[in-house]
Amino acid sequence: MAYWILRSEPDAYSWDDLVRDSTTEWNGVRNYTARNFLKAMVPGDQAIFYHSNIQKAAVGIMEITRAWQPDGDDGKWASVEVKALRPLPHPVPLSDIKAEPRLTALEMVRQSRLSVTPVRPEEWAVLMEMAGLSPDR
Repeated sequence: MAYWILRSEPDAYSWDDLVRDSTTEWNGVRNYTARNFLKAMVPGDQAIFYHSNIQKAAVGIMEITRAWQPDGDDGKWASVEVKALRPLPHPVPLSDIKAEPRLTALEMVRQSRLSVTPVRPEEWAVLMEMAGLSPDR
C-alpha cells in the first residue's frame, strides 16, 4: 500500500463535502507531476485529505477506490476515485508539519505547489501520530 496527500481548497471541495458524498472523483489536476502521482495510485492506497489555502491542515483519511482514468477530452490528464475513511481526531496544521524534524523530506513541504504528493510510510506514521491515531489505522 502507498500513501499520499491530496490537497483541496475547502471552499471548492472540503472534507465535509467528501463525507456527505461518501466517494468522489478526484479530478481537475492540471500539473504533469501531480498527474503522474495520480497514475501511480492503486485501489487500497490511502491518502490524507488536506485543506489548502484557508485552513492549511490535514483533516481526514481517504482510500483510493479506483485506479486512474483519463480526465478530460484529450486524455492527457488523470483522475482517481476516493472514499472517505475517517476524520483525523486532531487536524494537523501546516505549521506543525513544517516544524516537525521527521517531516523535512515530505514532498508536500518540499514541493508546496503540488496538489498531489506521495508520503513515505515513516512520514505517514509521524502524521498519524501528530493527528492522534496509531500508524496502522
